[in-house]
Amino acid sequence: MAKIQNVRGTYDVYGETKRKMKKVVATGSDVVEKYGFEEIETPIFEFTEVFSRNLGETSDVVTKEMYCFQDRGGESLTLRPEGTAGVVRSFVSEGMQQNLPVKLYYAGPMFRYERPQKGRQRQFTQFGCELLGVETPQADVEVIAMAYEFVEKLGLEGNVVVEINSLGDKESRDAYRAKLVEYLRGHLDELSGDSKERLEKNPLRVLDSKEECDKEVVANAPLYCDSLNEASKKFFDEVLHGLDALGIKYRINNRLVRGLDYYSHTVFELVTDKLGAQGTVLAGGRYDGLVEQMGGGAVAGIGWACGVERLSMLLEADVSLPRPVAVIPVGEDTNTKAMEIAYMLRKAGFRVEQSYGGNLKKRMMKANKVNACKAVIVGSDELARNEVTVKDLDSGGQKNVAVEKIIEEIK
Repeated sequence: MAKIQNVRGTYDVYGETKRKMKKVVATGSDVVEKYGFEEIETPIFEFTEVFSRNLGETSDVVTKEMYCFQDRGGESLTLRPEGTAGVVRSFVSEGMQQNLPVKLYYAGPMFRYERPQKGRQRQFTQFGCELLGVETPQADVEVIAMAYEFVEKLGLEGNVVVEINSLGDKESRDAYRAKLVEYLRGHLDELSGDSKERLEKNPLRVLDSKEECDKEVVANAPLYCDSLNEASKKFFDEVLHGLDALGIKYRINNRLVRGLDYYSHTVFELVTDKLGAQGTVLAGGRYDGLVEQMGGGAVAGIGWACGVERLSMLLEADVSLPRPVAVIPVGEDTNTKAMEIAYMLRKAGFRVEQSYGGNLKKRMMKANKVNACKAVIVGSDELARNEVTVKDLDSGGQKNVAVEKIIEEIK
């Protein structure tokens, strides 16, 4: 029989890897909740049109990476490839427009059929947030500041840089599109097959191509900043002024466009060179047209998301659990009392490893193996005096302690 193993692009998460991922999510939750965000959990799968219509028919996510299937009723369903579309769908279908602004955050698995690489798998964990119902640049500043505080709290501020750009409003976008199409048509023979197709359906997607031949063409393409109207320039200037006021360092990247169709005005990424060529660890932007596209009216939106695995790989220090206390019965007649003591210690907040078998020597070896700080040795003679032996496994010192004073002694 062939060996059963995990599917390519998926992996089992445990030990230090899982502890680091939990730290990323817990830190993110603590930070965004300070800004008034509440957690939302949307279904892992949605109707396919939630993603295909709103991420853009020509985006790589829709054309190449989505996991789609038909259920028994013949409906086309898709495992969520990202979080924003599902959150906005919930915003619309649950009638949240009545209580603007709405601040939501999420954490959970996403699914994309792409080539597995360092920090990128076909099932991955994403943490993100969405602020809906605020049109002003202050919202952009707030969510970027929140993202920066998040990475600061993880101890990564020296390893990441904020890159930012403006895609402008619809008028600016249309003006840029006309310039870009004219430029790309002059280099049609140099483009990849995918980009030739995108040129007809959504030329802005060519800017996000990963093909080397397309990158060479795009390197000399017109810049977005040259097509921004006065209103868009003013909006972007106010965002930058806000970041300056908060002391958040950034650099303008005129080539930054993001990969999905619903972005407008501010787009940003937190990037690093610590993980190889794919340097983005957190990304987001404004999507003022997305809610309306889903039938929810003209409601502004902005948010960001990060790959939890990629961020956790940047954590250098070991994220260790508290050292446990080992409870070791000596003789079968002390097993029940040892179990009671272990239960008491756990209720008091200690992490406890209880020894289940073997002689005293083997049980002490096990206690050292799990890096226990103390051992509570439960022997018959000591119990007769309502005592146990508490041993400090660092110093080797030990003493008899009354059962009711074990917690006080270990603290």
